[in-house]
Amino acid sequence: MFLMLVIGLLLGAVPMLLPIYRARRLTARIEEEKQQVSQERQLVVDFMHHMVEALGEGLTREALLQRVVHAAILCSGALSACLFERTEDGNMRSAAVEGLFPPHRPLPPGMREKLATRARFIEQVLKSEVFPDTEGIVGAVVQTGKGQLIADAGADPRVVLHEDAALKVRSVIAVPLKFRDKFFGVLAVANSADGEPFTQNDFSLMQSLAEQAALALHNAEFLHFQLEKRQLDLDLSLASGIQQMLLPKEAPKIDGLDIDARYTPAQKVSGDFYDLFALPGNRLGVAVADVSGKGIPASLLMAMCRTDLRQIAPRHDSPAKTLTELNRTLGGDLRGMFITILYAVIDPAKGEATVARAGHELPLFLHRDSAPGGPTAEFVGSEGMPLGLVPDEIFSAVIADRTEPFHPGDALVLFTDGLTEAPNDEDKEFSNARLADAVRALHTRSARGLNDGILESVHRFAGSVSLRDDLTLVTVKRS
Repeated sequence: MFLMLVIGLLLGAVPMLLPIYRARRLTARIEEEKQQVSQERQLVVDFMHHMVEALGEGLTREALLQRVVHAAILCSGALSACLFERTEDGNMRSAAVEGLFPPHRPLPPGMREKLATRARFIEQVLKSEVFPDTEGIVGAVVQTGKGQLIADAGADPRVVLHEDAALKVRSVIAVPLKFRDKFFGVLAVANSADGEPFTQNDFSLMQSLAEQAALALHNAEFLHFQLEKRQLDLDLSLASGIQQMLLPKEAPKIDGLDIDARYTPAQKVSGDFYDLFALPGNRLGVAVADVSGKGIPASLLMAMCRTDLRQIAPRHDSPAKTLTELNRTLGGDLRGMFITILYAVIDPAKGEATVARAGHELPLFLHRDSAPGGPTAEFVGSEGMPLGLVPDEIFSAVIADRTEPFHPGDALVLFTDGLTEAPNDEDKEFSNARLADAVRALHTRSARGLNDGILESVHRFAGSVSLRDDLTLVTVKRS
């Protein structure tokens, strides 16, 4: 009787105890989820810390990608990880790997026997493996832009079943590395260290890690761009400083000659340069040149050319012989670059100007009293190849002097192609013909007045269109 009473009391208490039991289970589950969320948050923070450290160390892109897969393994508990990136032709390839990550495709027959160790074998295969960005699980991530969680990889036909037990894929997660509209690749992890399938929580964690990795890669590219820009700005400043040092501060004083020079770089660093220097016998040496290339290499080449020219010029009366020796002297220093240059020697006492042209623009001679109808302005031709473009024997065989009378009122106009090729809004060029017309119309002006008028004509022709090339203009007038 007593036993029956006890049983009755217990059965009556079950409905009252059941809510308490359920509440305790719910509380335990909430605490477990809180703890799991806290752990995941800490893993993401740790991953971010790894990425920040990597950026601070100034790693190369390859080293940074390797740091990403290493951090992914540490934070996810996976046995292996691989980061795939897209090639220029639209395929996918392994950019970084850690652990025995299974190759995307079946292993080629006979390759294993050729390699010393399993690790070496896998590394070699992954480095050489390239596949379309539509293939397999990685391809699915690329095409959809969404991550893939494969809890049971053996049941998924997209997963390759390798014969090597160490390469068996039990579970895999692949997530995109994206920051805004920039796609960096796919991060994949295979096989949890505890042997259990990856869960939805693992997948969520990997997505968070991928977001942080993509941000790190974006920041790395931005930092690299800033460093490159800073270095470029420094190079441009140094090159610009070198160029300004090369330009004559003022024209030499030569009896009977009126000299004016203008120099307008299209950008911070120009490929043009000019030089003016006195020669024995009250003569003037004048050179206008255009160096291939930009930046510090071009500026250093200008400096060498100017220094050598000034040393060589006094030894020769002939501009052609001067440029021939200059070409020989510069020789191997040009390293694939070249210089077009026009060099003239003006002798007021003899009333003549001699020019030699090494591939440069034709010089323009203004002769005031050459014809009854008024002054003439003509481009005078002479043969020659650019410095550094052909061997010495060809250069010396081609280049030649051209001597013209240079009487009071005559002028010699030297320039670079930035002047005659200045475009207008119809994309027409200023041209040699317009330059000659302007010089004829301005023939009564001084050298400075001639240059002012020429540049005014160019700017009026171009209108609002900016110069697309450097512009150098040197005018020497016989007074």
